Amino acid sequence: MLTVENPSSKKLPRARSRSRSYDHIVSPDGRSIGDNVGIDIQVDRYRAVVFPNNIRDKRLAGGYLRLFPFSEKLPAISYIRLSKLERGEVVARVEELKQISAVLGVAPVDLILDIDAPNFNFATWFIPFAEGAATDSDDEATFAMMLAAAVRARRYAEARLTAGVMDKEYGIPAVILSRIENAYKGLSRWNEQAVANLCKLFGLGDEVELRSYVLNQYQNGVLNRSLMDIPNAADRVVRTRKRIAGLLMELKHSSSDGAVIDESHISASLRRRMVAVFGLPLPGGLIAMTPTGTEIEAPSIAGARAFGIRVGRASLGAGMPGHATVIVDPDRFPQAGGLALVRQNEDYRLLAVTIGTDGAMLGYSVSPEHEVALDGLAPEDTAAVIAAIFV
Repeated sequence: MLTVENPSSKKLPRARSRSRSYDHIVSPDGRSIGDNVGIDIQVDRYRAVVFPNNIRDKRLAGGYLRLFPFSEKLPAISYIRLSKLERGEVVARVEELKQISAVLGVAPVDLILDIDAPNFNFATWFIPFAEGAATDSDDEATFAMMLAAAVRARRYAEARLTAGVMDKEYGIPAVILSRIENAYKGLSRWNEQAVANLCKLFGLGDEVELRSYVLNQYQNGVLNRSLMDIPNAADRVVRTRKRIAGLLMELKHSSSDGAVIDESHISASLRRRMVAVFGLPLPGGLIAMTPTGTEIEAPSIAGARAFGIRVGRASLGAGMPGHATVIVDPDRFPQAGGLALVRQNEDYRLLAVTIGTDGAMLGYSVSPEHEVALDGLAPEDTAAVIAAIFV
């Protein structure tokens, strides 16, 4: 079956490791282009939320209808910090949870949500925080991703552009740089000075030129590799799960009042089967086995050598969008009606599986149109796709 070693061994066969010296990045004068077409962009509307929690509900239940009067009861936590905590934009410290819970008369663990509980819905939880908040249109949110990738690509191409240099030479401080590179908000919501500084970074005259330049980079596929580096919704969920599990463990070990922490909840969070995700879309429907540095949860049926692949482009049609991630099991052989990952030279191809009129097993894609006779492939060059995750 398809052989992909444990990513922790750093011996991925025939893999292309992710590099920050990208030789296809365009220079500010736009002289070179990349992989012919931009990969699909999936906007994560909850990108800024890293710690969904129960603080707001417990505050309201405790009779504190407004946040400011409640914050006055917590002198060690600033109002701005408390607001960010409640909105899930920062992860709480154990001592902060203890202080908040003491005022509310609840246990610290009661402020922590289990995001994997059947009754938890992220969109529903977020509703109170979305009301009145500044938001971007779909187009602006998508462009924010392109801009994030363009800034990352610019810095990857010139190693000297550290956070310090970006601040000193281009007036983009580290906190702003992080927000730009993670697409926290659209260009139209940055002030004139920030836009001017971004124009300076790329050697452009104004916002119109900046938008045109970034869009051109994206359409030519130049930003594909740096787009893959921007954490997506699945990455965010993985990080959130780990942070919550870590907080629960820390609360358990720091408890001095005999409080009982739900051991099953902690162990369930920590036991979840996470697998490494690979995948960089290439021309012609191919995928490079490039590590993305992220993980995704695998189903219980996944074998010991399972891994994830970012689809990147909708080569199988609309039913398998480019933002999807599939789970591949090298110890299972593809079946008709399913999907397969096959190796072609140094790269890979995702194919739908069917049986031909002669009874032979075939794999095919629709964009581009491509067909492979699976029966003739070596076992180590093909593997079954056992799940797809559309986040």
